[in-house]
Amino acid sequence: MFKGKFIKSVGIMVILTLTLAGCSGGQKKQSQSSTQVPGKKVISYYFTANEGGTITKIDTATNKVLETINDEGEPHNVQVSPDGKIVAYTSVVMDKVGMPMPQDEMSEGGAMGTNGSAFFYNIDTGKLIKKVEVGRHPAHIVFTNDSKYVLVTNNQDNNISVINAKTYKLINNISVGKGPHGFRISKDSKFAYVANMGEDTVSVVDIANNKELRKIKVGKTPATTGITSDGKTLIASINAENYLAIIDLSTNKVEKIAVGVGPAQTYIESDDKYAFVANQGTEKSPSDTVTKIDLATKKVVATIKTGKGAHGVVTSPDNKLVYVTNMYDNTVSVIDNNTNKVISTVKVGKTPNGISYRQ
Repeated sequence: MFKGKFIKSVGIMVILTLTLAGCSGGQKKQSQSSTQVPGKKVISYYFTANEGGTITKIDTATNKVLETINDEGEPHNVQVSPDGKIVAYTSVVMDKVGMPMPQDEMSEGGAMGTNGSAFFYNIDTGKLIKKVEVGRHPAHIVFTNDSKYVLVTNNQDNNISVINAKTYKLINNISVGKGPHGFRISKDSKFAYVANMGEDTVSVVDIANNKELRKIKVGKTPATTGITSDGKTLIASINAENYLAIIDLSTNKVEKIAVGVGPAQTYIESDDKYAFVANQGTEKSPSDTVTKIDLATKKVVATIKTGKGAHGVVTSPDNKLVYVTNMYDNTVSVIDNNTNKVISTVKVGKTPNGISYRQ
């Protein structure tokens, strides 16, 4: 079973879960000026969720940190809404041994038993909009492209929470496989593809009808998924076997592409040409590469050296740049997608995990 701080815990899930991330009481630490100036182009940002207890906002033009949001727990994953107005993240408060804190030991205002939360912040003002209690050990958070829903995987509850993206009300919890973690949603907003780390499957979820349709066996300890724009090809990083699974959804046929040690997140660029896999390794023996795969040929075209513990990965909308969080270096590597070289290294919060881009 995967060891190390990948999700600070695939461990608790040998228990089958991971110590995903923290929760509770996010507070704005410092403020940034308005992101929109009349007559000028809107500034672009990327955000990192740092398990040390912060969310970092970085200017894409300068790679300078603009703002930090403090959190009482351990933020794990972060995503920007399709309209670019909201940044959301998952978090759970942990005790000193890495277990959720019981209600009577949590700070006032943060007590929620063992459940974690999804936090929603206004990107322009930096203000907290809503905190929504979800399930135990929330992992990844993703908006549907039609902006109707926000989904959160609850790693210890073996389900996903569906939240109304307008009212921030919890609609329903949908049962999936054991240890659900990373996932992506189809471009048409109909289906979620959830990596179940505890049973080596990906759940295909019908979002509108609130049900799991089927499971696809993909390999030992799938961490995160990706889906092409046409909805025909699924990918999943197979953490315990060091490969990327490429699945034809019409047949469920799985092809294996060897990558680095301990692959964590994976991301498909917007034109579906390349997929990127961040290879984390373990805290004791960290990996420090990103594997770039041509999805048409199913071949590795580049292995790019980053920082220690490469975990989260995302591309800019124009696919010119790739951003990778390095968990054990507390940095983000900015990669030129044309040259496959790191062009900037940005210091962020402690143990950066998830990452998301806002244009």
